[in-house]
Amino acid sequence: MVALGTAKYTYDVLENWGKLPDGYSYKECAAVGVDSNDNVYVFNRGEHPVIVFDREGNFLRSWGEGTYPRAHGITMAPGDTIFLTDDGDHTVRKCTLDGKELFKLGISGTPAPFMSGNPFNRCTHVALDPDTGEFYVSDGYGNARVHKYTPDGKLLFSWGESGTGEGQFNIAHNIATDKDGWVYVADRENQRIQVFDKTGKFETQWKNMARPCGLFIDTIGDQTVYVGELGVAIGPNSKANGLGPRITIMDVAGNTLAKLGDVPEGEEPGTFIAPHGVCADSRGDIYVAEVSWTHTGSNLTPPREVRSLQKLVRQG
Repeated sequence: MVALGTAKYTYDVLENWGKLPDGYSYKECAAVGVDSNDNVYVFNRGEHPVIVFDREGNFLRSWGEGTYPRAHGITMAPGDTIFLTDDGDHTVRKCTLDGKELFKLGISGTPAPFMSGNPFNRCTHVALDPDTGEFYVSDGYGNARVHKYTPDGKLLFSWGESGTGEGQFNIAHNIATDKDGWVYVADRENQRIQVFDKTGKFETQWKNMARPCGLFIDTIGDQTVYVGELGVAIGPNSKANGLGPRITIMDVAGNTLAKLGDVPEGEEPGTFIAPHGVCADSRGDIYVAEVSWTHTGSNLTPPREVRSLQKLVRQG
């Protein structure tokens, strides 16, 4: 079995995790989340958008058929609820864990004007305030904005604009909060994570990243930050090390604890193709969702579906 990482951040790569029923396909996996029982929710771009497994990879159920044209972000929420962000539908839905819709923000198929600052134009992800139940939406492809909402979905305020400066975004691709309510935004094409307070005031930024896409903060204990980095290797340097794709493990002060992968793209164990969503369960095992069809599979001759979901089992 292939292992990744170092010291206490060492993981075994569990191949072929997740047993799909006959006729099921991910096409590609955009996001992944874990509930309080360590059941795993895979938000994918196939015909069954939400596929649920137990922690051993046994299929439990699927839902969302016909509702989500382009899965993008998944956020687990209190009270056995879940937020699903669809950047092709320009909507955020809050649902129960079996798929009952509680409310929807945005108008399906109708984006706000490009870079208008109004919600939504290809929204990307949701993060929750740990104290108030208020939540944030990163509105990242056709906007450069973060919106903050009341628990029942009323817009409070927004911040951000396109650019490369502090508080500006070039694809606000993911968003997360820590246990103190600080807001972390994966500013993908600026190759950084920006940190804000609850009012949207810029605090700091973490640089030297490789197009951060996935972002998950385990708020238990010392708090661990997991970053899925898409990688920046192009053309002549596509076989170079140190440019991603990779999973980087950090603390909430921005210190790097481990890098997993960080070698050229590949399908063999221990490599990544296009990390897009990431989360960890109660045991510290990591799940990685990869947009491998968009990034690679659709460009092959002939096109084919390539691996888009991995589980990394923490040693010890």
